[in-house]
Amino acid sequence: MSNKPLAIFLMGPTASGKTGLAMELCRHLPCELISVDSALVYKDMNIGTAKPTAEEQDQAPHRLIDLIDPLEAYSAADFRNDALAAMAEITARGRIPLLVGGTMLYFKALLEGLSPLPAANPEIRTELEAQAQLHGWEALHRELAEIDPVAAARIHPNDPQRISRALEVFRISGRTLTELTQHKGDPLPYKVLQFAIAPDDRAELHARINARFLQMLDAGFEQEVQALYDRGDLHPGLPSIRCVGYRQMWDYLGNVVGYDEMVARGQAATRQLAKRQLTWLRSWPEVRWLDTHSQTLVEDVLAEISAANNDQ
Repeated sequence: MSNKPLAIFLMGPTASGKTGLAMELCRHLPCELISVDSALVYKDMNIGTAKPTAEEQDQAPHRLIDLIDPLEAYSAADFRNDALAAMAEITARGRIPLLVGGTMLYFKALLEGLSPLPAANPEIRTELEAQAQLHGWEALHRELAEIDPVAAARIHPNDPQRISRALEVFRISGRTLTELTQHKGDPLPYKVLQFAIAPDDRAELHARINARFLQMLDAGFEQEVQALYDRGDLHPGLPSIRCVGYRQMWDYLGNVVGYDEMVARGQAATRQLAKRQLTWLRSWPEVRWLDTHSQTLVEDVLAEISAANNDQ
């Protein structure tokens, strides 16, 4: 363990202050930032994802941001490959990878490795989309339940991306997702310090989320989504448009809901996202908790890192 290079994970729910703390740590340590956020990989989706501003990225560049078009897909396996490559580059220069974000599945994939699953097959995905258009995703979920009841119990009937992937894996390989994921890949070859940041008071987190959504609207979020809507090749079934806030704004632009309802739903969806993130983190092993409002936040993290370095 002592021979492994150091990496720092900074995790937490949305609107908890991760980016600000990460940038402050970069002023004190030879760190380079790697984004761990499934929404920040998309180009032209800046306001609604709370993407670091151009000024913030000038001060502390973030890797794994603006990687793909919203029409494209990006998996946990893609993230792991890209993150490992970025971490290797950073440590080769004697610096510390600081991974910051709230996509807990990505952190888990990086820590534990992933099972070797078949690559995506566009033809099969098109077939599944056509089936879903004809019969609905609930019908495909019932098909999955017959093939792989364990995976079906874990995947919600309204989660088309995961239903599609599970069926795709079976049609490609003849083996279920449950079978193929019993064996993990290689674990992360780093000594990892894991921090989670959040306000102590849940009501405070909710207030921050609600306020930030309104700030996004003031910053031009509606216009940002309108530009995506006007492209004509994007739709609500895509992972990009299912991102929190974007789906609700999409429905407003399509006259499915009114403006006030869009705001309420966007805020509620963001609060639900934060709840899921906190649920992951409560069972996360070896995590050091930080209070967003601590007066000694940076000093506490630096002390932990110094102690870990001295233990090597």
